[in-house]
Amino acid sequence: MTYLVVGATFALYIGIAIWARAASTGEFYVAGKGVHPVANGMATAADWMSAASFISMAGLIAFKGYDASVYLMGWTGGYVLLALLLAPYLRKFGKFTVPEFIGERYYSQTARIVAVICLIVASITYVIGQMKGVGVAFSRFLEVDFEVGVYVGMGIVFIYAVLGGMKGITYTQIAQYVVLIFAYTVPAIFISLNLTGNPLPQLGLGSTMADGTYVLDKLDLILQDLGFAAYTAQKGGTLNIFLLTLSLMIGTAGLPHVIIRFFTVPKVADARTSAGWALVFIAILYTTAPAVGGMALYNLTQTIQTGEIGSPTGNLVYDERPNWFKNWEKTGLLAFEDKNGDGRIQYYNDKNAEFAAKAEAWGWKGNEMTKIDNDIMVLANPEIAKLPNWVIALVAAGGLAAALSTAAGLLLAISSSISHDLLKGVFVKDISEKNELMAGRIAMAGAILVAGWLGINPPGFAAQVVALAFGLAASSIFPALMMGIFAKGVNRQGAILGMLSGLLFTLIYIFWFKGWFFVKGTEMAANTPANWFLGISPEAIGAVGAMINFAVAIAVSKVTAPPPEHIQHLVEDIRVPKGAGAATDH
Repeated sequence: MTYLVVGATFALYIGIAIWARAASTGEFYVAGKGVHPVANGMATAADWMSAASFISMAGLIAFKGYDASVYLMGWTGGYVLLALLLAPYLRKFGKFTVPEFIGERYYSQTARIVAVICLIVASITYVIGQMKGVGVAFSRFLEVDFEVGVYVGMGIVFIYAVLGGMKGITYTQIAQYVVLIFAYTVPAIFISLNLTGNPLPQLGLGSTMADGTYVLDKLDLILQDLGFAAYTAQKGGTLNIFLLTLSLMIGTAGLPHVIIRFFTVPKVADARTSAGWALVFIAILYTTAPAVGGMALYNLTQTIQTGEIGSPTGNLVYDERPNWFKNWEKTGLLAFEDKNGDGRIQYYNDKNAEFAAKAEAWGWKGNEMTKIDNDIMVLANPEIAKLPNWVIALVAAGGLAAALSTAAGLLLAISSSISHDLLKGVFVKDISEKNELMAGRIAMAGAILVAGWLGINPPGFAAQVVALAFGLAASSIFPALMMGIFAKGVNRQGAILGMLSGLLFTLIYIFWFKGWFFVKGTEMAANTPANWFLGISPEAIGAVGAMINFAVAIAVSKVTAPPPEHIQHLVEDIRVPKGAGAATDH
């Protein structure tokens, strides 16, 4: 069933790519600027809702509980920022790429090259998470090694992204949105009905179960019985939660692969309309995610812990474990170790001193669930809940659709920055359209290879990697775009030094605590809250990097020559509708 459903969706994507093959650079970069706003809204939603949204976010919500709400607030709030503050103005500017806007606004080829570097660093980091998601889905449902799964995903993306460019990707993403939203909501409806009798998962999470207990109260009780913190308790520091939310918001607004989607519509008004539609399409998944995460954790703990929780004889016999458990063990994303040799599965928080002492008296030697990868929760949830095979197959197809749609958008952003901004814009200005199109396709093929290698050697689970990408976009691209539109006094020296300082600060902080680029499997410093600066996590540091970017850009612009008169008029023309008067800020 899984092979049939996934195979049918892949055939659909490839068929669309062949039908919508790009014949010009305009079609390759911005789909000829002829996409309907509603269609663009759906494609934008698919582009934006990545493997992190589909696969990882509910896993984060399942294991982090209340603290994971920052991902819901940050990602959706950031999209509102993008829709209101950036998308219409950038569409009015009318160019192909984000670096092209930065290069012309700051009247500098150097600024354009720095923007390309920022874009590539953020996009490559982001695409790692998509390839990890592809590998996770393939390794379980097609029963192949994780690495093989990534290679298959690379091949599929190569066919429809390299062939179709933005035109092919747009119509493929519309199909992928339909697949992923059905795949996400159908199992959620089934599980909500099973647990609460309420068919709407959004309401089911706040409903009562068969015994009259509210779902969230039940989760709190179960986790506390296992020695964990309550599901609804805040565990992280307030400053870190605030900065992580801010970093995700402004990082979202600075994501180049989402911004270029608004260059594909015919008019500026259409950019606003498509942004509104995208928010509607995104909200369907994002309002469902908390219920999926909470109910997935409930089903997981109930399956592993049979009988009375906290009883030394009330645990699941390992040899009697359900099929879903065996299936995910094969992938290496779920692992058990019988530490006390009793043949049963003990799952509890052995770092809780009080509970660990009690468990030791029962003969338990520690938490025997040595690995439960966050990324398996959404994909395993239908199996754990014993839903029909066609629902499980649909979820597999949805997870792959989410990962592939975003990967394609990111790879297009990378390839267009290389072929259009570096080759055409800087190094080979007289390159023909045919050769530029070929260069774009070669650049995309190279980006796929790099993304695949990093997907096989990822620095963390999908949403964690994505959070780092948002931090990089937040610290480098977002401030340059905001000041480019709303601060006509910021000059090229300020923009260049601002982008470099924000990006370098964020990169150094991330690599210091997550030194995966230098020595695989090791860290350059202990990645714990006690060692973080003011308790700020690497995922949240992008907001601080953005503040440094703004401060450096404004300070440098104050002590250097102001932008030329025609650039200041350009800023006014971007922001102010015809006949509305001049902009008055500095």
